[in-house]
Amino acid sequence: MDFMKWLNSLDELLYEVMSWLLFLPLTLARATFRPAHLMDEVERQASLPDEEQYGDILSPPLFLTLVLLLAHAVSTALGQTDLIIENQRGLASLVDDNATALLLRVVVFAGFPLFLAARIVRLSGNRLNRLTLRRPFYEQCYPAGVFALGVSIGTSLFNVGGTMMREAGAVLIGTSLINFVVVETLCFARLADVNHLRGLANVMLGLLQGTLFLLALGFLFAPR
Repeated sequence: MDFMKWLNSLDELLYEVMSWLLFLPLTLARATFRPAHLMDEVERQASLPDEEQYGDILSPPLFLTLVLLLAHAVSTALGQTDLIIENQRGLASLVDDNATALLLRVVVFAGFPLFLAARIVRLSGNRLNRLTLRRPFYEQCYPAGVFALGVSIGTSLFNVGGTMMREAGAVLIGTSLINFVVVETLCFARLADVNHLRGLANVMLGLLQGTLFLLALGFLFAPR
């Protein structure tokens, strides 16, 4: 009986993982070319029963995790190793395998949607709590995933060496940053009902907070 339960669990797990191969590129395409429409989809999905939510797209946190897994795969394919895994001093000793390193990357990049979502809640005049933060955080995960993928792959290309690869990496990082700022500025103007200039100012503040969070974690886990 236990063996049959294990087989059923394996069946569900296999289907779930294989479905990601289809819905990851579909969700990534929508997040890249139709970010506003995809972010609006979060509100519609919230109104559905739990078992019917995110049937044709990946849920925002899962999307962010999988694009970072994809970026990690690209880095590994380029022959790069995670310096944090190699370092076993201080807090870096807690990161001793690829799964833990991926979790750390997810936490780092999740800081951007977290701080941006908090600013949207405040600008909307709502009280900041776990309930009001949840939906905007989910919405922000989609553009943040595109941003994280571009920056991560761009950094990997830049570190490969060679003029062409470095230039390609720099262009990809710059393009990802500009796209993220534009998408978020339009998002703030629409969701928080502010003008584009004020929206841009809040986006830059959110990016600054996310960057400081990234640098703080980087300092704590940096090889020494």
